Amino acid sequence: MSYQIPSQPLSLEELARRQQNVITASQLRALGVPTRLVSEQCRRGGPWQRLLPRVYLLQESGPTPEQRMWAALLYAAQDGRVEGGREGAVITGAAALALYGFVSMPRLPAVIGVEVLVPRQRRLKDAGEVRIRRTARALVARSVHGLACAPVARAVADAVREWTDAGAFETGAIGPGLLRSVLREAVSRPEGACTVRELLGELRDAELLETPRVRAALDELLAAERESVFGRIGELIDEWLLPVPLTGPELRMRGGTYVAVPDLYWPGAAVAVEVDSELRCVSEGEAAWVRGGQHRMEYLGVRVVHVCGQRLAAEPDAVGGELREAFALGGEDVVELVVTER
Repeated sequence: MSYQIPSQPLSLEELARRQQNVITASQLRALGVPTRLVSEQCRRGGPWQRLLPRVYLLQESGPTPEQRMWAALLYAAQDGRVEGGREGAVITGAAALALYGFVSMPRLPAVIGVEVLVPRQRRLKDAGEVRIRRTARALVARSVHGLACAPVARAVADAVREWTDAGAFETGAIGPGLLRSVLREAVSRPEGACTVRELLGELRDAELLETPRVRAALDELLAAERESVFGRIGELIDEWLLPVPLTGPELRMRGGTYVAVPDLYWPGAAVAVEVDSELRCVSEGEAAWVRGGQHRMEYLGVRVVHVCGQRLAAEPDAVGGELREAFALGGEDVVELVVTER
Protein backbone atom coordinates (compact mmCIF):
# COMPACT_ATOMS: atom_id res chain seq x y z
CA MET A 1 0.00 0.00 0.00
CA SER A 2 0.97 3.65 -0.33
CA TYR A 3 -0.40 6.41 1.85
CA GLN A 4 -3.29 8.35 0.41
CA ILE A 5 -4.92 11.37 1.95
CA PRO A 6 -8.36 10.11 3.00
CA SER A 7 -11.08 10.92 0.45
CA GLN A 8 -14.00 10.14 2.75
CA PRO A 9 -15.56 13.19 4.44
CA LEU A 10 -14.25 13.36 8.01
CA SER A 11 -14.53 16.02 10.63
CA LEU A 12 -11.43 18.01 11.57
CA GLU A 13 -11.32 16.23 14.93
CA GLU A 14 -11.60 12.77 13.36
CA LEU A 15 -8.94 13.50 10.76
CA ALA A 16 -6.58 15.00 13.34
CA ARG A 17 -7.02 11.94 15.56
CA ARG A 18 -6.35 9.59 12.68
CA GLN A 19 -3.16 11.45 11.69
CA GLN A 20 -1.90 12.23 15.22
CA ASN A 21 -2.76 15.95 14.97
CA VAL A 22 -0.86 16.42 11.71
CA ILE A 23 -2.86 17.79 8.75
CA THR A 24 -2.23 19.32 5.34
CA ALA A 25 -3.39 22.61 3.84
CA SER A 26 -5.45 20.80 1.19
CA GLN A 27 -7.21 18.76 3.88
CA LEU A 28 -8.03 21.92 5.81
CA ARG A 29 -9.42 23.57 2.66
CA ALA A 30 -11.51 20.48 1.94
CA LEU A 31 -12.96 20.80 5.44
CA GLY A 32 -13.85 24.44 4.79
CA VAL A 33 -11.15 25.98 6.99
CA PRO A 34 -10.18 29.36 5.44
CA THR A 35 -6.52 30.05 4.71
CA ARG A 36 -6.78 33.23 6.79
CA LEU A 37 -7.83 31.21 9.84
CA VAL A 38 -4.93 28.80 9.36
CA SER A 39 -2.49 31.74 9.28
CA GLU A 40 -4.00 33.20 12.46
CA GLN A 41 -3.82 29.87 14.26
CA CYS A 42 -0.14 29.50 13.33
CA ARG A 43 0.97 32.93 14.57
CA ARG A 44 3.55 33.07 17.35
CA GLY A 45 1.94 31.74 20.50
CA GLY A 46 -1.01 30.33 18.52
CA PRO A 47 -2.47 26.86 19.08
CA TRP A 48 -1.18 25.51 15.71
CA GLN A 49 2.24 25.45 14.09
CA ARG A 50 3.64 24.90 10.62
CA LEU A 51 5.94 21.85 10.44
CA LEU A 52 6.63 21.67 6.71
CA PRO A 53 5.33 23.42 3.60
CA ARG A 54 1.54 23.00 3.64
CA VAL A 55 1.71 20.67 6.68
CA TYR A 56 0.51 21.78 10.13
CA LEU A 57 0.54 20.46 13.67
CA LEU A 58 -2.67 21.17 15.57
CA GLN A 59 -1.11 21.64 19.01
CA GLU A 60 1.12 24.08 20.85
CA SER A 61 3.72 21.60 22.10
CA GLY A 62 6.51 20.34 19.86
CA PRO A 63 6.00 17.30 17.63
CA THR A 64 6.65 13.79 18.88
CA PRO A 65 8.86 11.48 16.78
CA GLU A 66 5.73 9.79 15.39
CA GLN A 67 4.22 13.16 14.45
CA ARG A 68 7.45 14.05 12.62
CA MET A 69 7.05 10.85 10.60
CA TRP A 70 3.43 11.72 9.83
CA ALA A 71 4.45 15.21 8.73
CA ALA A 72 7.11 13.84 6.39
CA LEU A 73 4.72 11.30 4.89
CA LEU A 74 1.89 13.80 4.43
CA TYR A 75 4.22 16.38 2.90
CA ALA A 76 5.40 13.87 0.31
CA ALA A 77 1.94 12.34 -0.26
CA GLN A 78 0.08 15.58 -0.96
CA ASP A 79 -0.03 17.19 -4.36
CA GLY A 80 -0.29 20.73 -3.04
CA ARG A 81 -1.17 22.28 -6.40
CA VAL A 82 -4.47 20.54 -7.10
CA GLU A 83 -7.34 20.76 -4.66
CA GLY A 84 -7.81 17.34 -3.08
CA GLY A 85 -4.98 15.86 -5.16
CA ARG A 86 -3.34 12.74 -3.75
CA GLU A 87 -0.14 10.91 -4.57
CA GLY A 88 1.57 7.87 -3.09
CA ALA A 89 4.52 8.04 -0.71
CA VAL A 90 6.26 5.65 1.68
CA ILE A 91 8.87 6.16 4.39
CA THR A 92 12.11 4.35 3.65
CA GLY A 93 15.75 4.22 4.73
CA ALA A 94 16.90 4.58 8.33
CA ALA A 95 13.60 6.12 9.45
CA ALA A 96 11.67 3.08 8.20
CA LEU A 97 14.10 0.71 9.95
CA ALA A 98 13.61 2.66 13.19
CA LEU A 99 9.83 2.34 12.78
CA TYR A 100 10.22 -1.40 12.16
CA GLY A 101 12.06 -1.54 15.49
CA PHE A 102 15.48 -2.69 14.28
CA VAL A 103 17.53 -3.19 17.44
CA SER A 104 20.70 -2.39 15.49
CA MET A 105 19.40 1.08 14.60
CA PRO A 106 19.00 4.16 16.83
CA ARG A 107 15.57 4.51 18.40
CA LEU A 108 12.99 6.66 16.61
CA PRO A 109 13.55 9.84 18.69
CA ALA A 110 17.20 9.88 17.55
CA VAL A 111 16.30 9.76 13.83
CA ILE A 112 16.98 13.19 12.37
CA GLY A 113 16.39 12.86 8.63
CA VAL A 114 13.32 11.18 7.13
CA GLU A 115 13.70 9.70 3.66
CA VAL A 116 10.46 9.34 1.70
CA LEU A 117 10.02 7.38 -1.50
CA VAL A 118 7.74 8.87 -4.18
CA PRO A 119 6.94 8.12 -7.85
CA ARG A 120 9.55 9.40 -10.29
CA GLN A 121 7.18 11.87 -11.96
CA ARG A 122 6.53 13.80 -8.76
CA ARG A 123 7.89 17.35 -8.66
CA LEU A 124 8.77 17.70 -5.02
CA LYS A 125 11.76 19.17 -3.22
CA ASP A 126 13.46 18.26 0.04
CA ALA A 127 12.07 20.25 2.94
CA GLY A 128 13.35 20.53 6.49
CA GLU A 129 14.40 17.07 7.60
CA VAL A 130 12.51 15.38 4.74
CA ARG A 131 14.59 13.98 1.89
CA ILE A 132 12.76 12.93 -1.26
CA ARG A 133 13.88 9.81 -3.13
CA ARG A 134 12.23 9.00 -6.44
CA THR A 135 11.59 5.59 -7.95
CA ALA A 136 10.34 4.36 -11.31
CA ARG A 137 8.94 1.22 -9.69
CA ALA A 138 5.43 0.88 -8.29
CA LEU A 139 5.32 1.83 -4.63
CA VAL A 140 4.88 -1.09 -2.24
CA ALA A 141 4.60 -0.51 1.49
CA ARG A 142 3.89 -2.09 4.84
CA SER A 143 1.79 -0.44 7.50
CA VAL A 144 3.93 0.17 10.60
CA HIS A 145 2.15 1.96 13.47
CA GLY A 146 -0.29 3.28 10.88
CA LEU A 147 2.47 4.72 8.70
CA ALA A 148 3.29 3.51 5.19
CA CYS A 149 6.85 2.14 5.13
CA ALA A 150 8.85 0.53 2.36
CA PRO A 151 9.35 -3.25 2.67
CA VAL A 152 12.35 -4.22 4.81
CA ALA A 153 14.66 -5.08 1.91
CA ARG A 154 14.00 -1.77 0.14
CA ALA A 155 14.35 0.20 3.39
CA VAL A 156 17.71 -1.45 4.12
CA ALA A 157 19.02 -0.75 0.60
CA ASP A 158 17.93 2.90 0.82
CA ALA A 159 19.54 3.28 4.25
CA VAL A 160 22.83 1.83 2.97
CA ARG A 161 22.71 4.04 -0.12
CA GLU A 162 22.01 7.04 2.10
CA TRP A 163 25.08 6.22 4.22
CA THR A 164 27.18 5.67 1.10
CA ASP A 165 26.10 8.94 -0.55
CA ALA A 166 26.82 10.84 2.67
CA GLY A 167 30.30 9.33 2.98
CA ALA A 168 29.38 7.82 6.35
CA PHE A 169 31.63 4.80 5.82
CA GLU A 170 34.68 6.89 4.96
CA THR A 171 34.24 9.25 7.90
CA GLY A 172 33.60 6.42 10.35
CA ALA A 173 30.11 7.67 11.20
CA ILE A 174 28.82 4.23 10.19
CA GLY A 175 31.12 1.34 11.05
CA PRO A 176 31.25 -2.13 9.48
CA GLY A 177 29.73 -3.62 12.63
CA LEU A 178 26.50 -1.64 12.25
CA LEU A 179 26.26 -2.49 8.56
CA ARG A 180 26.69 -6.21 9.27
CA SER A 181 24.12 -6.05 12.08
CA VAL A 182 21.52 -4.34 9.88
CA LEU A 183 21.91 -6.89 7.07
CA ARG A 184 21.81 -9.80 9.50
CA GLU A 185 18.74 -8.48 11.31
CA ALA A 186 16.92 -7.85 8.02
CA VAL A 187 16.89 -11.57 7.15
CA SER A 188 16.48 -12.95 10.67
CA ARG A 189 13.72 -10.87 12.26
CA PRO A 190 10.84 -13.03 13.55
CA GLU A 191 8.34 -10.59 12.00
CA GLY A 192 8.74 -8.41 8.96
CA ALA A 193 11.91 -10.12 7.77
CA CYS A 194 12.99 -10.30 4.15
CA THR A 195 14.62 -13.16 2.28
CA VAL A 196 18.26 -13.15 1.22
CA ARG A 197 17.07 -13.08 -2.39
CA GLU A 198 14.99 -9.94 -1.77
CA LEU A 199 17.84 -8.20 0.04
CA LEU A 200 20.32 -9.07 -2.70
CA GLY A 201 17.91 -7.83 -5.36
CA GLU A 202 17.42 -4.46 -3.69
CA LEU A 203 21.15 -3.96 -3.06
CA ARG A 204 21.84 -4.88 -6.67
CA ASP A 205 19.21 -2.45 -7.98
CA ALA A 206 20.74 0.26 -5.80
CA GLU A 207 24.15 -0.48 -7.39
CA LEU A 208 25.71 -1.10 -3.98
CA LEU A 209 27.24 -4.53 -4.54
CA GLU A 210 30.49 -3.05 -5.84
CA THR A 211 30.96 -0.94 -2.71
CA PRO A 212 33.77 -2.74 -0.82
CA ARG A 213 32.30 -2.33 2.67
CA VAL A 214 28.86 -3.43 1.54
CA ARG A 215 30.26 -6.40 -0.36
CA ALA A 216 32.36 -7.50 2.64
CA ALA A 217 29.35 -7.35 4.98
CA LEU A 218 27.19 -9.17 2.44
CA ASP A 219 29.77 -11.91 1.90
CA GLU A 220 29.86 -12.47 5.66
CA LEU A 221 26.06 -12.69 5.78
CA LEU A 222 25.91 -15.15 2.86
CA ALA A 223 28.63 -17.31 4.38
CA ALA A 224 26.69 -17.52 7.65
CA GLU A 225 23.44 -18.35 5.83
CA ARG A 226 25.13 -21.06 3.77
CA GLU A 227 26.71 -22.54 6.90
CA SER A 228 23.25 -22.73 8.46
CA VAL A 229 21.80 -24.47 5.39
CA PHE A 230 24.70 -26.93 5.27
CA GLY A 231 24.09 -27.73 8.93
CA ARG A 232 20.45 -28.60 8.22
CA ILE A 233 21.44 -30.72 5.21
CA GLY A 234 23.98 -32.56 7.37
CA GLU A 235 21.24 -33.36 9.88
CA LEU A 236 19.03 -34.71 7.07
CA ILE A 237 21.86 -36.88 5.75
CA ASP A 238 22.25 -38.41 9.22
CA GLU A 239 18.49 -38.92 9.61
CA TRP A 240 18.18 -40.64 6.23
CA LEU A 241 21.29 -42.79 6.89
CA LEU A 242 23.19 -41.51 3.87
CA PRO A 243 27.01 -41.54 3.74
CA VAL A 244 28.81 -38.28 4.42
CA PRO A 245 29.46 -36.44 1.12
CA LEU A 246 32.56 -34.45 0.20
CA THR A 247 32.26 -30.71 0.81
CA GLY A 248 33.28 -28.43 -2.05
CA PRO A 249 35.50 -30.86 -4.01
CA GLU A 250 36.98 -29.86 -7.35
CA LEU A 251 35.87 -31.99 -10.29
CA ARG A 252 38.04 -32.30 -13.41
CA MET A 253 38.11 -34.59 -16.42
CA ARG A 254 41.00 -37.03 -16.83
CA GLY A 255 42.81 -34.63 -19.12
CA GLY A 256 42.69 -31.90 -16.49
CA THR A 257 39.78 -29.92 -17.89
CA TYR A 258 37.95 -28.12 -15.09
CA VAL A 259 34.32 -29.14 -14.58
CA ALA A 260 32.90 -27.65 -11.37
CA VAL A 261 33.09 -27.26 -7.60
CA PRO A 262 29.77 -28.58 -6.26
CA ASP A 263 28.67 -27.72 -2.74
CA LEU A 264 28.41 -31.42 -1.79
CA TYR A 265 29.35 -34.51 -3.77
CA TRP A 266 29.03 -38.29 -3.44
CA PRO A 267 31.80 -39.58 -5.73
CA GLY A 268 30.67 -43.20 -5.68
CA ALA A 269 27.13 -42.31 -6.74
CA ALA A 270 28.12 -39.33 -8.93
CA VAL A 271 25.54 -37.14 -7.20
CA ALA A 272 26.11 -33.43 -6.52
CA VAL A 273 24.12 -31.16 -4.22
CA GLU A 274 23.89 -27.45 -5.02
CA VAL A 275 22.57 -25.06 -2.35
CA ASP A 276 20.82 -21.74 -3.13
CA SER A 277 22.89 -20.04 -5.79
CA GLU A 278 22.01 -16.61 -4.39
CA LEU A 279 23.78 -17.59 -1.16
CA ARG A 280 26.89 -18.28 -3.18
CA CYS A 281 26.81 -15.67 -5.93
CA VAL A 282 26.45 -11.94 -5.62
CA SER A 283 27.35 -10.73 -9.09
CA GLU A 284 25.86 -12.01 -12.34
CA GLY A 285 29.35 -13.14 -13.40
CA GLU A 286 29.65 -15.38 -10.33
CA ALA A 287 26.16 -16.76 -10.91
CA ALA A 288 26.99 -17.55 -14.54
CA TRP A 289 30.19 -19.32 -13.42
CA VAL A 290 28.25 -21.54 -11.01
CA ARG A 291 25.49 -22.26 -13.55
CA GLY A 292 28.13 -23.23 -16.09
CA GLY A 293 29.59 -25.78 -13.66
CA GLN A 294 26.16 -27.23 -12.96
CA HIS A 295 25.45 -27.62 -16.68
CA ARG A 296 28.82 -29.31 -17.26
CA MET A 297 28.18 -31.78 -14.44
CA GLU A 298 24.78 -32.69 -15.87
CA TYR A 299 26.23 -33.01 -19.38
CA LEU A 300 28.88 -35.44 -18.07
CA GLY A 301 26.24 -37.61 -16.35
CA VAL A 302 26.39 -36.32 -12.77
CA ARG A 303 23.01 -36.15 -11.08
CA VAL A 304 22.62 -32.63 -9.64
CA VAL A 305 20.16 -31.99 -6.79
CA HIS A 306 19.23 -28.35 -6.18
CA VAL A 307 18.32 -27.54 -2.57
CA CYS A 308 16.53 -24.30 -1.67
CA GLY A 309 17.09 -23.11 1.88
CA GLN A 310 13.51 -21.86 2.21
CA ARG A 311 12.05 -25.18 1.09
CA LEU A 312 14.51 -27.04 3.30
CA ALA A 313 13.18 -25.14 6.31
CA ALA A 314 9.53 -25.65 5.30
CA GLU A 315 9.67 -29.25 3.99
CA PRO A 316 12.73 -31.02 5.43
CA ASP A 317 11.28 -34.51 5.01
CA ALA A 318 10.55 -33.91 1.32
CA VAL A 319 14.09 -32.66 0.72
CA GLY A 320 15.52 -35.60 2.64
CA GLY A 321 13.53 -38.00 0.50
CA GLU A 322 14.81 -36.35 -2.67
CA LEU A 323 18.41 -36.68 -1.49
CA ARG A 324 17.96 -40.36 -0.67
CA GLU A 325 16.26 -41.05 -4.02
CA ALA A 326 19.01 -39.23 -5.93
CA PHE A 327 21.71 -41.16 -4.08
CA ALA A 328 19.94 -44.46 -4.80
CA LEU A 329 19.61 -43.68 -8.52
CA GLY A 330 23.09 -42.16 -8.92
CA GLY A 331 24.41 -40.55 -12.09
CA GLU A 332 23.83 -41.87 -15.62
CA ASP A 333 26.60 -42.71 -18.11
CA VAL A 334 29.02 -40.70 -16.01
CA VAL A 335 32.26 -39.64 -17.69
CA GLU A 336 35.18 -40.58 -15.42
CA LEU A 337 36.06 -37.57 -13.29
CA VAL A 338 39.01 -36.76 -11.05
CA VAL A 339 37.84 -35.62 -7.60
CA THR A 340 40.14 -33.42 -5.55
CA GLU A 341 39.18 -32.53 -2.00
CA ARG A 342 39.80 -28.88 -1.19
